[in-house]
Amino acid sequence: MSKSLFSLAFGVGTQNRQGAWLEVFYAQPLLNPSAELVAAVAPILGYSEGNQAIAFTTAQAAQLAEAVKGVDAEQAKLLTRLAESHKPLVATLLAEDAQLTSTPEAYLKLHLLSHRLVKPHGVSLAGIFPLLPNVAWTSQGAVDLSELAELQLEARLRGELLEVFSVDKFPKMTDYVVPAGVRIADAARLRLGAYVGEGTTVMHEGFINFNAGTEGPGMIEGRVSAGVFVGKGSDLGGGCSTMGTLSGGGNIVIKVGEGCLIGANAGIGIPLGDRNTVESGLYVTAGTKVALLDENNQLVKVVKARDLAGQTDLLFRRNSETGAVECKTHKSAIELNEALHAHN
Repeated sequence: MSKSLFSLAFGVGTQNRQGAWLEVFYAQPLLNPSAELVAAVAPILGYSEGNQAIAFTTAQAAQLAEAVKGVDAEQAKLLTRLAESHKPLVATLLAEDAQLTSTPEAYLKLHLLSHRLVKPHGVSLAGIFPLLPNVAWTSQGAVDLSELAELQLEARLRGELLEVFSVDKFPKMTDYVVPAGVRIADAARLRLGAYVGEGTTVMHEGFINFNAGTEGPGMIEGRVSAGVFVGKGSDLGGGCSTMGTLSGGGNIVIKVGEGCLIGANAGIGIPLGDRNTVESGLYVTAGTKVALLDENNQLVKVVKARDLAGQTDLLFRRNSETGAVECKTHKSAIELNEALHAHN
């Protein structure tokens, strides 16, 4: 058995009446756990190799706590608490960062992102959607949709209300992870699997999808879609949309560099370098034709926006007379960017 693992976590979750996992909560997921820890838990769990999600009992949790006491005190404390659980327990061990094969594995990788242990597109999420059941997220936790109506009736008969907050494959991040040093105005707008860097403020209309996020510090007032990673000191204006992509197999991350400003109702389909500004209402896709202007506003050449991906100190704007998308560089772009940041 290999003593090195990509990730290891002990979790408590919810299953439906058929025993299928609906969700898993991992309080302290580990990236690259020590060989000593793996060696201590493997015999008790019956783990030998590969990527596995192994259900274990409260009695085994107590055994695991004792076994790792001298190896990892924090994991020992967690396992001691798990030994008191009235909900099903699962240990997920990932020998490698490979395509997902189970719901507990999918939840572990989402936790790794929201715990800031890996960055967006830092782990393989290939095959995630079929493994995440569509769940009713309620005031009593995750509920299988086929069981929801009966539970709602039972609650009413007891004089209670089973409130349904959403029906989705992904829960809200803050029910699982609240990263240090962030402000979140509306927790329902961040999915588990979002990476929210320290110093980030997410305003009421801000949204961060799974496998997306912010390096922080910065202000998010618009949408950060899957695959987008926003650099330090950047502002995403209200209603803007960044068009990142997610699927197994290596799509490009739409990275937003440091000190960028994407105006209200603006959006991008290319990575931005540092100190870029996209004018409010302007959508810049990879195929957008862009007129490059010099310091005297004279046309230099016309290029596709993808040719400007990752370059620094750019200002993207639309000509109010011709409607053409223009790009200015160097000093004028820098000065305007600084003025806009100061204003905001």
